[in-house]
Amino acid sequence: MTIPRQSTALMIIDMQNSFLHPDGSMAAIGMPHEALTPAVAGCQKLVDAARTADVPVVFTRYVYMADYRDGGLLPNELVPAMREVDALVAGSWDAEIVEELTPHAGDVVIDKSRPSSFYGTQLEPVLTTLGIEHLVVAGVTTNICVESTVRDAGQRDYRTHVVADACAEFEASRHDHALNTMGFGFGWLTSVDEVVAAWDA
Repeated sequence: MTIPRQSTALMIIDMQNSFLHPDGSMAAIGMPHEALTPAVAGCQKLVDAARTADVPVVFTRYVYMADYRDGGLLPNELVPAMREVDALVAGSWDAEIVEELTPHAGDVVIDKSRPSSFYGTQLEPVLTTLGIEHLVVAGVTTNICVESTVRDAGQRDYRTHVVADACAEFEASRHDHALNTMGFGFGWLTSVDEVVAAWDA
């Protein structure tokens, strides 16, 4: 499956201070944030290549209301430690995209309160308006928000390309399992170099 410039958008999933910065809330609750940092360089290369090729760039942010009334099970029952450290509160430094990937004017930023970027957001109307048929997806974490988004994209018949070396997960086994699942039933696995080469062609 080729990756065209036309009708394609780059999606960068949840590359936020919470997940990636040593002062972020995931590190504060004991999650190994350093396991996710390898995704930053790959995402930077993809964003630079997309902007050069005039491919739309869509960032997502996982955010909650300050009282977590929109949080559902994850912060309220499954991982209540998130509430104790004010994880991912909308408008906070913790919820912002890391400095290395600061969105530019013209980029799209989609806020969400669930793993899938499609659930309860404006993502699909935006993609429809842009005439998007192909998605190139990278970010964190591979097994949760990336995979949830890719599953929903595949079920909507977007031709979805998962950039394996620009995704990361807290545990290597979950990363590998998620990639195997996505590549089997919901899209195609690719690499940063393959995407850049396709858009340079």
